[in-house]
Formats: sequence, C-alpha cells, structure tokens
Amino acid sequence: MSIQWKGVMPAVTTKFTDSDTLDLPMFQHNIEAQLEAGVHGIVLGGTLGEASTLSDEEKRILTRTTVDIVDGKVPVLINIAEQTTKNAIHAAQKAEDDGAKGLMMLPPMRYKSGDRETVEYFKAVANNTSLPIMVYNNPVDYKIEVTLDMFDELLKCNNIEAVKESTRDISNVTRIKSRFGDRLKIMTGVDTLALESLLMGADGWIAGLVCAFPAETVAIYELQNAGRIQEALEIYRWFLPLLELDINPKLVQNIKLAEVATGIGTENVRAPRLPLYGDERQHVLNVIEDGLKRRPTLPNYKNL
Repeated sequence: MSIQWKGVMPAVTTKFTDSDTLDLPMFQHNIEAQLEAGVHGIVLGGTLGEASTLSDEEKRILTRTTVDIVDGKVPVLINIAEQTTKNAIHAAQKAEDDGAKGLMMLPPMRYKSGDRETVEYFKAVANNTSLPIMVYNNPVDYKIEVTLDMFDELLKCNNIEAVKESTRDISNVTRIKSRFGDRLKIMTGVDTLALESLLMGADGWIAGLVCAFPAETVAIYELQNAGRIQEALEIYRWFLPLLELDINPKLVQNIKLAEVATGIGTENVRAPRLPLYGDERQHVLNVIEDGLKRRPTLPNYKNL
C-alpha cells in the first residue's frame, strides 16, 4: 500500500501494564476504536507513544502487532527518533522488515545538528529505505527547524514525501504550498491549529486527542473536506479545551487520562513519567469531565 498523505492519522499512545510491560490487549482495543472511527493511518512511537522509553524490540512488537490488527485497511507508520545516522538507518530497515508502510522522522536526537548535518541525516535514511518518509518539523519541542531551503535539497529524494508541520506558524502551510505545491504533502501536527491548517490547505492531521476521541476528530476532518465548514467548526470549538491538553509537557499523561474516561486506554506511563496527581490531575479531569458532558452528537460523517 502506498501512502496517501491525507485524513486523520493518530499518533497513538503505547499501552503499559501495571508491571510496565506492553499491554497489547488494551493497545489492540484502542487501535480497533481508531479504525472503527475511520482513521486514515496509524503512527507508532512518536512523542505520545513514549518513544524514548521503548526498547528496539518493543518498537518491533508494536509495529508487527499493529500491522496484524489493521490487516491492510490503513498504512502503519513508525517514528524514527535516533541519536546516530547509523541507528536511524537500521531502525528504518527494521520497520520495513516488520511491515510498516512509512516513516515519520525527527531530526537527530540530543545533538543539535546544523542545517547541512540535518539534511544529510534525512537523506542518508531516505537513500537506505524504500519506505516513504514524513519529516517531523517541530522546532518548538526539538530545537531544530527544517526550513524551506532545506526541503529544496531533501525533496531530491523521491521518497521524502510529506512534512508533519508543527512549527506553530499557521502561515507556514501557505509558504509550503506556494513553494512546493503537491510535491510536499502537509500533515498538521498541532491539535490546536488543526482545523485552521486544514482550511489553509494542509492535507491531513497527525492527531493526539484522537487517541481518546477518534470519532470527533475524524468528523472534523471529513466535514471540512466536504465543505461543511460550520459543522466542523462547531465540533472543533467544543473540542478545543481538550485539544489544549496536547500542547503541554504532560501531554502523554493528559491524553492517557482522557483515554481512561472514554474507555479505550489506561493511565499507565513509563518512568520517569508518572501519573498526574494533586491539583494538576484534578484540572485535567475537570476539562475531560466538562468535555464529556457537552459531547456533541455527530452527523453521519462517514458517508459524506
């Protein structure tokens, strides 16, 4: 399956048992809820997936398990977040062997690479895999920006096809479209700018709160895609306080609490992360409770 860079692709959380092993039954339960809602792909091992805490073998188990669950319905992507070019290449090759259909790639971890080093890093991986690549451009959190001039060089690699646009600059969607047209597909990566980005021409949404609210997330995408903007906007306005849980250092804990509330997850996280407590936990629970009380009735968005 070649990837169509469009629609909603959840950056799924990784489920853990009370004994800190992979909770594959709960993981499958969540993935099945995403598929039922009509998502267009699954992204593993991102920030929400607690990638930095996962072993190579756990990443491989998650990839193979997800490939089996989706059974060809949607593409499975896994995030590459490595410290060395060699390890990034190996990770890409293992992902391909395990059945992934695409890669989401961050710049090098820990070392703050310069522009030339960043470009060469991405190109080295692209030249050593046949998988399509989405560059994750998030200078706010990861301190390295992939500029449009850098994309000029990167797009010489045919399998670098998309960007997860997380610069927080909404006008960047227009800059990318003006410069590259459809050669570089745009998947917005900031939940609180998602509808705005889609309306400005982004092709899809790598989403976070979708982990707990898959139907509402897909409905927003499908409604705006069908030109039913006001209906999409009404759901989005309801959703915004919940979406703000994603732009927070505790986004993993926040979203896992929301998954508990909607019955498709647990709040187990892997240390050094710890579950929320005290006033911080109560605030997040209040946001979730208020959202559930006002949860909208959705139109038949699957048949637009």
